[in-house]
Amino acid sequence: MTEKTLDNLFYDTLKDIYYAERKIAKALPKMARGAQSPALKAAFEKHLEETEGQIERLQQVFDIIGKRAMGKTCEAIEGLIAEGEEILEDYKDTPALDAGLISAAQAVEHYEIARYGTLKRWAELLELPDAVRLLDETLKEESKTDSDLSKLADESPNPQALAAE
Repeated sequence: MTEKTLDNLFYDTLKDIYYAERKIAKALPKMARGAQSPALKAAFEKHLEETEGQIERLQQVFDIIGKRAMGKTCEAIEGLIAEGEEILEDYKDTPALDAGLISAAQAVEHYEIARYGTLKRWAELLELPDAVRLLDETLKEESKTDSDLSKLADESPNPQALAAE
């Protein structure tokens, strides 16, 4: 059996997040259509644009390591997206829908933050400065999106869901 190294782990994790980002790009338009608040719709649309840029950066990281950009099924993102779809269905036309959509989106953000943080650190250890820069740019975007979603939730969806009690 071949010995697995940090290079292998980096590549496998890169394929995982590449798959995840592509799935997220497909899910965001559905989330935007389902959102009741114009601000939340706009946030999902903005994140879709960012996600497309993140996919491009991941493709650049694949180029840096001399590997073909390809995804590897990510069961975690499959589950998180399924939860978001369940919220869309179960809370449709209720005051809690947007709060639920934000919670689902933040679960995805937290997954991405964990992956990008790990990949960035591994790129540092593997002495891949260009990859570090690209991964850090995405990590900062994901962290900002998470923070923006928290602010958005407290501005309207969370109080609306609570007021309906």
